[in-house]
Amino acid sequence: MSSAAARKIEIPTYNAKDEILKKLGDVSGFEIAQNELLLAIYVRPEFTPGGIIQVPQTLKEDIYQGKVGLVVKIGEHCQFDRADPYTGIITGIPVSLHDWVVVRPSDTWALDLNMRPDTLKRDDFVPCRLVKDNQIRAKIANPAMVW
Repeated sequence: MSSAAARKIEIPTYNAKDEILKKLGDVSGFEIAQNELLLAIYVRPEFTPGGIIQVPQTLKEDIYQGKVGLVVKIGEHCQFDRADPYTGIITGIPVSLHDWVVVRPSDTWALDLNMRPDTLKRDDFVPCRLVKDNQIRAKIANPAMVW
């Protein structure tokens, strides 16, 4: 057996929700419009579950084209249940803090957020999106389900 075949690559574990929340920090000082949500954009990890290394340019595309975000702030007047004015049927998806949601990127407003004033390095900013409550398309359990 060759030495290359005997080596096993150790794939780092990646919990996207924990990583985003740790990097973002306390967002209580960031006020948003009453009917909007602040989403932290999901950026895929460098290693796929199978151990394939993704190139930086591919990962950068998640910032511009990614459709999944972690809800990190909800405006106080967000309304997720809506009644059809003609039938009275209630529709909508109940969304809570720290849920993964799917949006159409063109329906959102992109911004980078850094809640730590002591540092202004580019890597300290978290890519985010502001989206209106009626623009949430789906709620998912795992951010890797959608690209």
